[in-house]
Amino acid sequence: MAVWIIFILFILLFLALDLGVFNKKAHVIKTKEAAIWTSVWISIAMGFSGVIWWLFSDELVANPTGLTPGSAVIKYITGYLVELSLSIDNVFVIAVIFRSFAIPDLYQHRILFWGILGALVFRALMIIFGVALITKFDWIVYVFGGFLLYTAFKMLKSNNAPINPRNSVVIKKLRNVLPFTSIIEGERFFIRRMGKRFATPLFLALVMIEFTDILFALDSIPAILAITADPFIVFSSNILAILGLRSMYFLISNMLNRFRYIHYSLVVILAYVGVKLIFSHHVEIPEWLSLAVIALSLAVGIISSMMITDRNAEEKV
Repeated sequence: MAVWIIFILFILLFLALDLGVFNKKAHVIKTKEAAIWTSVWISIAMGFSGVIWWLFSDELVANPTGLTPGSAVIKYITGYLVELSLSIDNVFVIAVIFRSFAIPDLYQHRILFWGILGALVFRALMIIFGVALITKFDWIVYVFGGFLLYTAFKMLKSNNAPINPRNSVVIKKLRNVLPFTSIIEGERFFIRRMGKRFATPLFLALVMIEFTDILFALDSIPAILAITADPFIVFSSNILAILGLRSMYFLISNMLNRFRYIHYSLVVILAYVGVKLIFSHHVEIPEWLSLAVIALSLAVGIISSMMITDRNAEEKV
């Protein structure tokens, strides 16, 4: 329990420094700054694999699945890459939400901060629930596996079809119970007019980001549970991937058209972990193979996107 408390306090400290020190004053996050912070978060996540080794070698954390330190590290890195790759898809949706509600670049970081803080709470609850289900009901892995295969199929068929967050059921229902305005006044989520409290577009964008993260978690939590059911590894890899999402958004949001084939990498990853879950009781797949498949799928998607985009650009010249 002490390890969990220290880890959570570590995360809260970083969030406090983020909002209270590094981003105390609203400003537009430039590509260079986003690249630096993305590198910082990835370095922290990769460096944490050393902490995982230490915790499992000295038995400082509960180890219900009986992992060796080496296996724990591989499962942590694999889980982190799964969450990181699925977070890339989340970036596409966040960009659409910001464009739909006309959120200025100056205030996007504040929305993402509170959105990710809420995501941490939702993810923690879903991880606890998911681990409890897998521990108590062995057959639930088939349900999770089938759901991931269905999601992969839907993602393949959707082909990144455009969405309009303003027309979502969530926003329509919210507008029925909460007065809203199209006026943006600084970083405020609510403003007062004629004695009434109105929600600003920043609040509507925040609600949509929270809602879409819950939908993404329905894919990502079963996906990482296909890698391991160890609660600390699932939680730490998931949370560290989510914390890096903000800087990653500002880094690649202006280059989304260059990553068009990442979509197919995610299809492969979801399909693989779905099959892995379904056959988990019958076939033991080595940790290194899962790590290799996920890393290779992500790399092929990124490299293909960059090469094909560059080729098309050259043809237009």
